[in-house]
Amino acid sequence: MAAAAGAEEPAAAAAEEQQERRAGSEEEEEDDEDEEAGGGGDSESSGDGEDEEKENEAEIQRLEEQLSINAFDYNCHLDLIKLLRQEGELVKLRRARQKMSELFPLTEEIWLDWLKDEIRMASENADREKVYDLFERAVKDYICPEIWLEYAQYSIGGIGLEGGIERVRSVFERALTAVGLHVTKGAAIWEAYREFENAILETAQPAPGSIPTPEQQQTLREQLEKIHTLFRRQLGIPLLDMETTYAEYEEWSEDPIPEAVIKNYKKALQQLEKCRPYEEALLVAETPKLAEYQAYIDFEMKVGDPARIQLIYERALAENCLVPDLWARYNQYLDRQLKVKELVLSAHDRAVRNCPWTVGLWIRYLLAMERHRVGHRTISDIFEKALNAGFIQAMDYVEIWQAYLDYLRRRVDFTQDSSKELEELRSAFARAVEYLKQEVEERFSESGDPSCTIMQNWARVEARLCNNMQKARELWDSIMTKGNAKYANMWLEYYNLERAHGDTQHCRKALHRAVQCTSDYPEHVCDVLLTLERIEGTLEDWDAAVQKTENRLARVNEQRAKAAEKEAALAKLEEEKAEQRKQARAEKKASKKAKKTKSGEKRKAEDDDDGEWGQEEVEQPSKRHKGDGEAMLADEEGEDMEVESGLFGRSAPTRADPLSKQKEKAATSRKEAPKILHDSNKDNVTVFVSNLSYSMTEPEAKLKELFESCGEMAEVRPVFSNKGLFRGYCYVEFMEEKSALKALEMDRRVVEGRPMFVSPCIDKNKNPDFKVFRYSTALEKHKLFISGLPFSCTKEELEEMCKAHGNVKDIRLVTNRAGKPKGLAYVEFENEAQASQAVLKMDGLTIKDHVIKVAISNPPRRRLPDKPEAERASQLAVPRQIYGARGKGRTQLSMMPRALQRQSNPPPKAENGMVQNSPATSSVSPEEPKSMSNADFARMLLKK
Repeated sequence: MAAAAGAEEPAAAAAEEQQERRAGSEEEEEDDEDEEAGGGGDSESSGDGEDEEKENEAEIQRLEEQLSINAFDYNCHLDLIKLLRQEGELVKLRRARQKMSELFPLTEEIWLDWLKDEIRMASENADREKVYDLFERAVKDYICPEIWLEYAQYSIGGIGLEGGIERVRSVFERALTAVGLHVTKGAAIWEAYREFENAILETAQPAPGSIPTPEQQQTLREQLEKIHTLFRRQLGIPLLDMETTYAEYEEWSEDPIPEAVIKNYKKALQQLEKCRPYEEALLVAETPKLAEYQAYIDFEMKVGDPARIQLIYERALAENCLVPDLWARYNQYLDRQLKVKELVLSAHDRAVRNCPWTVGLWIRYLLAMERHRVGHRTISDIFEKALNAGFIQAMDYVEIWQAYLDYLRRRVDFTQDSSKELEELRSAFARAVEYLKQEVEERFSESGDPSCTIMQNWARVEARLCNNMQKARELWDSIMTKGNAKYANMWLEYYNLERAHGDTQHCRKALHRAVQCTSDYPEHVCDVLLTLERIEGTLEDWDAAVQKTENRLARVNEQRAKAAEKEAALAKLEEEKAEQRKQARAEKKASKKAKKTKSGEKRKAEDDDDGEWGQEEVEQPSKRHKGDGEAMLADEEGEDMEVESGLFGRSAPTRADPLSKQKEKAATSRKEAPKILHDSNKDNVTVFVSNLSYSMTEPEAKLKELFESCGEMAEVRPVFSNKGLFRGYCYVEFMEEKSALKALEMDRRVVEGRPMFVSPCIDKNKNPDFKVFRYSTALEKHKLFISGLPFSCTKEELEEMCKAHGNVKDIRLVTNRAGKPKGLAYVEFENEAQASQAVLKMDGLTIKDHVIKVAISNPPRRRLPDKPEAERASQLAVPRQIYGARGKGRTQLSMMPRALQRQSNPPPKAENGMVQNSPATSSVSPEEPKSMSNADFARMLLKK
């Protein structure tokens, strides 16, 4: 031991000398930086520096205020730490890092910067202990070989203190346990450990020319054995560059390498060859490398070495710390396989700190703590943290409350009539109900627990475990008053509870109330009531039940008949409105035809004396032409897109500017073509194609070419205007239904610069509410909605930005009907975890001077105004020429003649609180101005 102590002193001196050299080099670097910063400065640069300092101070204050409002702003923490480090505010910097580390696990870069700053400031042994504590916190966040190596090197500087060498060895051994199996980075820890032991060996050597004492010889033998052991342990582990280590051992060792060591070395080499493809895949893969890590994990799971499985999970999580699914799989493995308390609870704690918005991770954490018998106070504290985690759905709060209530229920000994645990359980149930009512409903505008599952479970606990049916009945009565009395299944749940733990009288009472209140499946509860009376009731009970059920079902059938009549009346009203629209279109066409004829006669009277027509008939359109073929665009957009009769209009008169003979010939053929009506019986084999370019030449041939891959076509019917111009939509009829279904997949394909819309052929007169929308309008956690994009942003550019955060399955740039971008996009990821990570990383990014907003896709629900059906139907009849695509605009109101501004129908008067909704009240009154067509509107403006 004396020799060992003697060896410790030179080693300590060597370590201190090394620390001095390192500190000296750092001071020289700082001096150089000071000289560079101060060199060549003048009064102007000094003034600029003062301005910049003031700006930084203001920014620091702003960031601190923002964090006081929202402490979970991760990027704000990063910006504040960066600014404080730049300004040299060491006290504030330490406090900022401390606050961030309490909320989030810190990355390797943040920890290394913090540790280096603290090492630089540490001057006394007391400060050294604080740095050790900081290292202990750092190595718990993620598996990081660099931090372990820095920890070991720092501990070498303290070997001059009492127990210094043993502390260094302890740090190295823990580092080997944590990252010694790391295939690519583990060798650095082994080599540093061997270098330390070699340094100890050098200091233990006797002075040249002296004879070593027996104690010194024993120390030398022990130290040599330590180095031999390190070599042999390392050679038994598959690490990169193992051959170099083996050659170094051969050169260092004076004795031949034992056969057992060679055997382990060859076995490790074979295992390395199996791991090499996965390591190479990780080297070339792009972030986040989830697929590559998952393949590596699956491989290690087949091999079955727990330490290696744990390490590869930790490596994957270090790069994908915001992926809840990965944390969940890792925690599940630890819970079921390793079952080491410290390891399991540490992993669960890191999971919820990284992904606090994922309720499943919190629930698993609570279960793990209960499984490992953690104290009740600690579990309650974790539950309170979960409530403040900021879940994204109301239902998440119901789940976390239910998990905590299950835990409290398992603590209760129900053999006792009363206990502290039982009172705590009841208090928690009451608090959960109040919390969901006040906190959750306020935030999400929904309860999250519409069927009152927590109250149901409370009632079951009271009935089955506490034998307190009175309390259970009070709870079920409260459940029914929350809007659940109309559901048959809720009454049957209560009936079954009464059946198992109550009495026949309350069962009968519950079923009688159910028959009276149920509106979804009244027949079901009626059958249950009759079954009860058939088995247990008296004749009087049976008669009462039969009379009650018959009366109830008679009322239900009467209500259903009235509803059917009302629906039929509405359908008839819609048919009448459709007929009126058709008649209005026919009148408009006739008006245009008459106007055109009158214009032609006037032109003939004013012509030359020879009385002959010119070679070309000049067209007098009522609206300006848009491009070559969009003359009817404004009129046609005002018309409803109902099922087109398929009529081919007359050819338009030739225009003053020369047209090709091919177009003239086509127009003539369209004029002479027979009228073809669409057969609604063929809707299942027909698709409706719209949003095509109005200037498309030969649309029939073009569409046949587009859809030929879908299957054999029976007919392609483009729709033309009265002037022979293509209206931008057509019908494609196939021979088989599967061909039509395949054609629907071509929806949104770009054709001549516009997205082509392909939808089922549906008669909107018979189905007025039919709306084709291929994308979901509900919450999709795996899909992002991005706004604020520059119009020049392409799909490829957006995909390049998004794929850094996960596997992108699909990207959709939102465009208008002309195919022009609107600065919006939907990005679909492989799973919810990747989408969540992308939101955190991409929200607020600047792209080509545009700050984008990124959120989980959750379109708002479209709410219809609460108006009587007749009034809504009358409003539907208002032409879109008046209101436009999105209602009244300011310009439309200001430019519309007062004579054309119609008063909306007054709401029908109410009698005895009931709105009279008969069809007669919805008709237009004699005093109300008649709805005017486009032709009437034009005549009024041209009267003068």
